[in-house]
Amino acid sequence: MITLLMALIALLISFFCFYQVNQLRKTKAANTEQDSFNTRPLQLQAYERLVLLAERIAIPNLVSRVNQPGLSVREMQLLLLESIRQEYDYNATQQIYVSPVAWEAITNLKDQNMLIINQVSATLPPEATATDLNRQLLDFVITQKKGALHSIVLEAINFEARKIVK
Repeated sequence: MITLLMALIALLISFFCFYQVNQLRKTKAANTEQDSFNTRPLQLQAYERLVLLAERIAIPNLVSRVNQPGLSVREMQLLLLESIRQEYDYNATQQIYVSPVAWEAITNLKDQNMLIINQVSATLPPEATATDLNRQLLDFVITQKKGALHSIVLEAINFEARKIVK
């Protein structure tokens, strides 16, 4: 009888321990799910900001937004480069919430566009105007298909954002 009582007590203790461990796991899983739920909107917002950044530093959009016909080629070059830097710096904190791949894609787009602006500017004579530079930049993007990186970056950002939504 005593062994049966001892076995019953051991069974109850085992059941109680199992129950407590199971409850602890459920609580931990709920907290983890809740924590990821709280960061998800921030991550999605960061990806939205990166899409906006990519659009704003795309050469055709940049040229139309900062166009000032009265400037020299050098002044326009500096204005375009500064605009890209400001946009990038303004959104630098978004890298906390996005994947390294997405942030690297944005950085590559920024670097490529700055390189294109510098290269096209270097081909123009010093007396050229901002309009000349803008026209050459748009022609370059169209003929060299350098806007392809812009499309690839947008696809990468959209892909990363879709992974968060699922």
